Amino acid sequence: MNIAHLLNALPGAVAQGLIWGVAAIGIYITYRILDVADLTVDGSLCTGGAVCIIMLLSGQNVFVAMLAAVLAGMLAGLATGLFHTFMGIPPILSGILTQLSLYSVNLKIMGKANQAVNVDKYDLLVSLRYIRGVSFYKNPIFVMIIAIILITVILYWFFGTEIGCGLRATGCNANMSRAQGINTNFAKVLGLIISNGLVALSGALLTQYQGFADINMGRGAIVIGLAAVIIGEALFKRIFHNFGFKLIGVVLGSILYYIILQLVLWTGLVDTDSLKLLSALVVAIFLAIPYWKGKYFKKSVVKKGERANA
Repeated sequence: MNIAHLLNALPGAVAQGLIWGVAAIGIYITYRILDVADLTVDGSLCTGGAVCIIMLLSGQNVFVAMLAAVLAGMLAGLATGLFHTFMGIPPILSGILTQLSLYSVNLKIMGKANQAVNVDKYDLLVSLRYIRGVSFYKNPIFVMIIAIILITVILYWFFGTEIGCGLRATGCNANMSRAQGINTNFAKVLGLIISNGLVALSGALLTQYQGFADINMGRGAIVIGLAAVIIGEALFKRIFHNFGFKLIGVVLGSILYYIILQLVLWTGLVDTDSLKLLSALVVAIFLAIPYWKGKYFKKSVVKKGERANA
């Protein structure tokens, strides 16, 4: 692959990064704000795509289809939340149970393992076909930038409200929040609902972009989302202190993740069959960076200080 091919692939990587950035924001809510590793997202992303494509094929407007996808994702989050709070199941196991259930649900929704939608027959919001040769307002990159700005503004407002602050407090210290009169079970369920609604929205957008929904399209979504969160925090943590900008940093992390994938594929170091392995390695490396900094960098600083004192 030459430089021209790489440059041609970059707009698509940016568009995919922006679409997955919506899911990354949802994962950020559970992973960083609620301090819960929610595995529901591997199923709810596909649920969003499945609902969206079936609604489109039945003749519904694209915005109605996306709203239905978000609501379906919220129901998945509600199921996980009830498993955890009402039935007392640990959060990680609750997510696994919902994810497992959604495999069958998604098959029922689509009627088969995959469904396709043609951009020529349906008015889609984003599509791979719109990357080039269309007006700027139809370009997926422009559409997704506007969508992410709206999502960020809404979430910034929400987490500044009393309910939103209660949700953030629950993630910081559930026992203290409970002592202050916050209904922590409600906060946890609400966080899971919002998170999976965003993930399902990402699934609906991804389905439109690639032109099909597949039963396995959500597999590994948690890894991609965590990669975006970890990369965004590692690179932009010192720059973005405001909550709204932290969400933007997560989206930028998602874009960088897909650009990294394109660069690695361009170099020929790995093939497409090894992308999941590469994703896991990227997440592991960026998760290890803070640990390495604390273990080795501080030691070197202490040794230098001891030599200076000597």
